[in-house]
Amino acid sequence: MTDGARAATRTGPPPREAETHCPYCALQCGMVLRDDGGGGIEVRPRQFPTNRGGLCQKGWTAAELLDHPDRLTTPLVRDASGELRPADWDVALDRIATGLRTVRRDHGRDAVAVFGGGGLTNEKAYALGKFARVALRTRNIDYNGRWCMSSAAAAGLRAFGVDRGLPFPLTDLGRTQTLLLVGANPAETMPPLMRHLADQQARGGRLIVVDPRLTATARQADLHLQPLPGTDLAVANALLHIALTEGLVDREYVAARTEGFDAVRRTVAGYWPAEVERLSGVPVADLEETARALGTAASAVILTARGAEQHAKGVDTVSAYVNLALALGLPGRPYSGYGCLTGQGNGQGGREHGQKADQLPGYRKIDDPAARAHVAAVWGVDPAELPGPGVPAYQLLDSLGTPGGPRALLVFGSNPVVSAPRAARIESRLRGLDLLVVADFLRSETAELADVVLPVAQWAEEDGTMTNLEGRVLRRRALREPPPGVRTDLAVLAGLAARLDDPAPVAAPAPTGGEPTSSGPAGMPDGTAPTGGDPAGAAGSTDAADVPDRFPTDPRVVFAELRRASAGGVADYAGVTWDRIESSDGVFWPCPDPEGPDTPRLFADTFPTPSGRARFHPVQHRPAAEEVCADYPLHFTTGRVLAQYQSGTQTRRVAALRRAAPRGFVELHPDLAARLGVAEGDEVRVASRRGELRAPARLSPTIRPDTVFAPFHWPGAARANSVTNDAVDPVSGMPEFKICAVRVERA
Repeated sequence: MTDGARAATRTGPPPREAETHCPYCALQCGMVLRDDGGGGIEVRPRQFPTNRGGLCQKGWTAAELLDHPDRLTTPLVRDASGELRPADWDVALDRIATGLRTVRRDHGRDAVAVFGGGGLTNEKAYALGKFARVALRTRNIDYNGRWCMSSAAAAGLRAFGVDRGLPFPLTDLGRTQTLLLVGANPAETMPPLMRHLADQQARGGRLIVVDPRLTATARQADLHLQPLPGTDLAVANALLHIALTEGLVDREYVAARTEGFDAVRRTVAGYWPAEVERLSGVPVADLEETARALGTAASAVILTARGAEQHAKGVDTVSAYVNLALALGLPGRPYSGYGCLTGQGNGQGGREHGQKADQLPGYRKIDDPAARAHVAAVWGVDPAELPGPGVPAYQLLDSLGTPGGPRALLVFGSNPVVSAPRAARIESRLRGLDLLVVADFLRSETAELADVVLPVAQWAEEDGTMTNLEGRVLRRRALREPPPGVRTDLAVLAGLAARLDDPAPVAAPAPTGGEPTSSGPAGMPDGTAPTGGDPAGAAGSTDAADVPDRFPTDPRVVFAELRRASAGGVADYAGVTWDRIESSDGVFWPCPDPEGPDTPRLFADTFPTPSGRARFHPVQHRPAAEEVCADYPLHFTTGRVLAQYQSGTQTRRVAALRRAAPRGFVELHPDLAARLGVAEGDEVRVASRRGELRAPARLSPTIRPDTVFAPFHWPGAARANSVTNDAVDPVSGMPEFKICAVRVERA
């Protein structure tokens, strides 16, 4: 096999190919899968605007999980002895349905909760939100994307009236004159994106990176600002202060296209660069150079990512950079603007169609009467029967098994035992449930705690759509059917819905709840009834066909319904069809008309706010939720490494990736290591008020001497989220993953 191909052995149908996209990050790199019919699945990159023929190591090896020995191919049910044992599908689904009925009867509808994932296709995310609100009639649903994009989303909504990670195509980055990256390390998190940054620099553009570590991305920058973790907001306000004092603000743009600037101007007047240098450690000269590079450029882009957003003041931090972008007149100008680098594969689409606690499809608010009426009509229920808003992800998980909290949880596409902040506490909450159900294709750490584990299809075994970091809707194409015994998530939801269609009485209906009507949704856009099913997902199923109208298993039918449900919403997909996606390189939302244009670039003429203007919001720096002290004198921050992804459930099982990054580590500055008596490779203990991790020391002069870093991909003793702070942003519900106080010692 050549270096350009990685294979997973299997037997299967005659050779065939599928043009699809990588299953990992939000770049959604284009790739071709080829099944040679004789035991090999080849991965090849393809020319697509985001990756331009490139793949990272994770993409090259993605097919190795399709036939991995750890692949789940039969349901598992925990028996009386406490062991997970193989079971057939009817036994597993009946066990779940009985457990859900019992919990609902004894504790009420909201005692059942659903937790989704940012890697689910649009069809699955939409169906999951509908399932929670129509089949379960619970308000308690949220997803792990709350820990990825929520702060940038909230800031974008209050400034621009819309949340789309990049309001312009990714290729614009290669054409901008100055690019400011705040808390982003795409060289390790989405390497093919670096081709666009190389284009930008090759054209004479300047790349400026703000990061507490000298990352692989920062090493390629023209200027690196290295602030103390948690001080990004103060840095942004200082940059705007300099722009004001040096006459760099675009006052004509501010007057014509924005509102609220005076309050922001008064706020940033107090952020003298010398004071911010003392607070953040960023030299005045670097602050001035950055402000001038942005303010004098013919075009400029400001991008934020998790480093700036995963804080208890994450929304305000993003707002500070949005304020800077607006003051400089960037949003809506060619090759300019503010954007956010979405993390998970469908982090954008996954937050648009109903997985979020306060949301209905099309990015509608669940407490908006007009939104409820529209979606209820599509779903064939009375608007009064839809539950109200739920609570954000961490609050939901932390309430599990507590008085008044959910007693049952269904998890799709997430591994909170590793990924949740204060993870030991969340693990304990999960262990205390009456019923835990996990749908996954591998036995994750969360699946190990489950009462029922359901084996579901992987990315190369399902059709559907994804929405990447640009707001570009893409087609995921199946190469093959799932293995025998495996079903799609859509088939799982249909099977459960069929069993819950005649629910037992519940203890107390939710305040906005009620029994659903017997009528299904109205017809599809072409006037026909939904037809067909998911042949892979329905294989062996005797129940999925019982509710085809309400919970179809054919993803094309689900997407047609999603289009109708999103029509007229902020994220309007009504004009997006699979055929249209396939005839081009995807379709950018909003796209309300099948015959009309899509929207690659937003804000050229107006903003989708009531006034048509973008809105400034004054924000003040405030300390981290937990400051250092004598007992915990160091700052702790987390992040990713090149060869691993998210909680590592997938990538830790790929041999090449495991060789590249075999275990967790703790990165610390050599000066700090010398004071602690720690040498390279020594096992160290990092302790916070919430827990500890143990991992080998990795000494690096690229990190600040007052800060230590650990990647969050590993479970067990090296679990970084045993240490992290569960304080949350009051607006977005984002936990403070990126800073807490710790002490470090040799283990």
